[in-house]
Amino acid sequence: MLTKQEEAYIAYWAKQRGTYKQSFVQFVKGMLVGLGISAAIIVVVITGWFQRANMVANSKMSAIVFALALLIITVFMAWLYRNFQWENKEQQYLELLAKRDRNVENRNADNTDVTD
Repeated sequence: MLTKQEEAYIAYWAKQRGTYKQSFVQFVKGMLVGLGISAAIIVVVITGWFQRANMVANSKMSAIVFALALLIITVFMAWLYRNFQWENKEQQYLELLAKRDRNVENRNADNTDVTD
């Protein structure tokens, strides 16, 4: 038997599953994660924490390439976060549907056993 929250989630996700993957809000949340990773990379480079990487970055890489790499990391993390969230919600939805179907089958099997 499903709880009211699980039934509400099934109804919600049945409506939202098509639009959620293209949701700009989820993309922005992922951008924040990507910006956090980019900020951590910038802090590591500025502080000189990893000296060898800092020397290579200063000698071979331009600032434009570095900024482009950070932008690519940010956009990729945004895309990855949105797809990961969608997959988690879809998995939960499918599990609840299977649970509901199992409960219906069990009730039908119990009803046929009683009448026999």
